[in-house]
Amino acid sequence: MYVCMCHAVTEDQVKKAIDAGADSPRRIAKGCKAGTDCGSCVRRIQALLGEHGARPCPTARLAAKLGLADPQAPVAPAPAAAPVVPLRAARAA
Repeated sequence: MYVCMCHAVTEDQVKKAIDAGADSPRRIAKGCKAGTDCGSCVRRIQALLGEHGARPCPTARLAAKLGLADPQAPVAPAPAAAPVVPLRAARAA
C-alpha cells in the first residue's frame, strides 16, 4: 500500500526506514522523500512510527503532558443536557 503518492513510497519502505533507525517523519523523508511534497502522508508516517515504538505523534505527546484522556480510550457517553427553554420575545415599547 502506498503511503506517499507524490513520491511513490510504500508502507513497506517506511517500515524498513524505521527498522534502519529513522525515528521521526523528517528522518524518513531524508531517505525516501515521503512527506516532503504535499504533506498528506505525514499523519500516516507518524502512525507507523508510533506502531513501531518510535517517536509518537506530537499531538499524543502533548495530550499526555497535559494529562488529557488517551485518544484511543473508549469515550464515556455525555450526561443528559438540561431541557432547552425558549427565549421569550422582547416586548415592543
